[in-house]
Amino acid sequence: MTVLVLGGTAEARALATALGAVAELSLAGVTQKPLAQAHRVGGFGGVKGLTDYLGAKGFTSVIDATHPFAAQMSRNAYEATLSLGLPLLRLERPPWASEAAWQKVPDMLRAAKAVPTGARVFLSIGSQSLEPFLQRDDIWCLTRSIEPPVQVPPRGDVLLQRPPFALAQEQALMRKHSISHLVCKNAGGVATIAKIKAAEVLGIQVIMVKRPRLPAVLTVETVAEAVKWVEKLGE
Repeated sequence: MTVLVLGGTAEARALATALGAVAELSLAGVTQKPLAQAHRVGGFGGVKGLTDYLGAKGFTSVIDATHPFAAQMSRNAYEATLSLGLPLLRLERPPWASEAAWQKVPDMLRAAKAVPTGARVFLSIGSQSLEPFLQRDDIWCLTRSIEPPVQVPPRGDVLLQRPPFALAQEQALMRKHSISHLVCKNAGGVATIAKIKAAEVLGIQVIMVKRPRLPAVLTVETVAEAVKWVEKLGE
């Protein structure tokens, strides 16, 4: 029995470690210096490429443990495993509980439109989601990501950091840059929730991008549950 773990999250790394030799961890290669762990790097070439890879390597199941916003990879995994008749599990951390004070938007384009002229914005959205903000020369943006962005908003600064982040650290950062708005994705988890709490303490408007709709598949929230699923497949 061999399991392909589609990664990019801390949960994926923990799961691959827990499963050991029966698992192969695959990362898209967005992060140039990922944490040290055995893995394959790169895309598959769409649904067909993933289907061919699964067949050629003889995988018996797939666990999609990608980021909640890596929607295309999740759709590809669904189509590829469906065509091969392979079991597919989604390992997904629960979203942050919605707060009444948040301004909730369906996508990044709406998030950019929601930011008022003159705002000082903390963009904690990663290096690949900045496009809607590139034309906003009427706002100031602090852009934080692990990898250097190819393009950044015309006014602002760039901060390269890897989570987790502490509450005091986030509060100090927002005060230093006089942040008025925080734009982020509802990624869930504990590694980056401090920015939400810091914004709430400081009275900063949170613009929260909702998770995209993913294929309806069996989903668990913890690594332990995913391990049990694999064990049952092997019985």
